[in-house]
Amino acid sequence: MISINTALNSEKDNYKLLTGSIIPRPIAFVTTRSSQGVLNGAPFSFFNVVASNPPMISLSVQRKAGEMKDTAKNIMDTGEFVVHIVDEQNVEKVNETSASLPSWESEIELAGLTEISSEKISVPGIKEAKVRLECVLEKSLVLGDTEAPACDLIIARVVQIHVAEEVYEVGRINPKVLAAVCRLAGNNYASLGEIFVLERPL
Repeated sequence: MISINTALNSEKDNYKLLTGSIIPRPIAFVTTRSSQGVLNGAPFSFFNVVASNPPMISLSVQRKAGEMKDTAKNIMDTGEFVVHIVDEQNVEKVNETSASLPSWESEIELAGLTEISSEKISVPGIKEAKVRLECVLEKSLVLGDTEAPACDLIIARVVQIHVAEEVYEVGRINPKVLAAVCRLAGNNYASLGEIFVLERPL
């Protein structure tokens, strides 16, 4: 087995090893509103569930050269955002939003996504997602070196969940109909694939 000291590795090489090993990763498509009123949209795969009572999720927004990204800045400024589950039907449009745009331009408009109002927060979501979560900021942490922070770790409380009728089954989500996609390394994505069952031991 090859053993690698991460302290002696470059940031790029550590990134490749981590994103290539920790797979599959769910993808959150996040909409935020800037202080100038621009609706921002960006995908993130450093994302997961934190708790169910109260319902909370985590989102890690990587920084570039220590500089905060628009998504993190908007969340800090407004305390609100919407997370959408990326699926086989919307993944190509979501991928378009990963283009580097100035903060005054909207990725939602660029990708031709449809804005839809939220119920509990002021930030809109997008209509093309089968699942969207209205979120309010619970806590944020700046992680990494003091001089050049690595990321903004965001913990959010989910205050409203919207689920398309076709994926909702008696309080549960039908994973095959949702058809969520996941992130691998590089430009690679994957679909859900085969589902198998293992009973938990008593």
